[in-house]
Amino acid sequence: MKLSVGMTMPDFTVNTDKRDNVKLSEVVGEKNIFWVIRYIGCTVCRYDVHVLTQRYQEISEKGYKLFVVMQSDTDHVRRELAQQETPFEIICDNTFEIYNTLEIAPAVSREELVGDAIDKLKEKGGKAREAGFAHGDYEGNELQLPALFMTDKDLKICYAHYGKNIMDMPTVDELIEMI
Repeated sequence: MKLSVGMTMPDFTVNTDKRDNVKLSEVVGEKNIFWVIRYIGCTVCRYDVHVLTQRYQEISEKGYKLFVVMQSDTDHVRRELAQQETPFEIICDNTFEIYNTLEIAPAVSREELVGDAIDKLKEKGGKAREAGFAHGDYEGNELQLPALFMTDKDLKICYAHYGKNIMDMPTVDELIEMI
């Protein structure tokens, strides 16, 4: 089911980088952001985690709790982030339950994945490399498209966005401005 405003997100049981087998309803706050991307080894996804970590205080001050959803295995994320404490939880969906249930489809080709955003992708990739990130292990679906959802405490959708290409997501600045 593709989510839209007014619908309710399923109460998935998830594993995160911080805990195992927890229902979303047990961990969400009054207002929540679900930033859905590819996997921890993806250079630009890792950069997203880095920027969201740096800017989390601004998100939190606006009353939001953040969750990053990735296709990565829980143990892999825990190993990769052992030296970097994140102030939010990373939901590890290496079984694709969330992606499939919410119809967060992959692109059908590399051309669709990049779309008309090649310049934005190159710019973000450059920033990621400047910050010291390089491509790591491949996991999940390399053609996975992103999504962004905001919910209330009952998981009712207040905002839903399905990316049309890998860069079709708000920047962190735009996200903070939106909330």
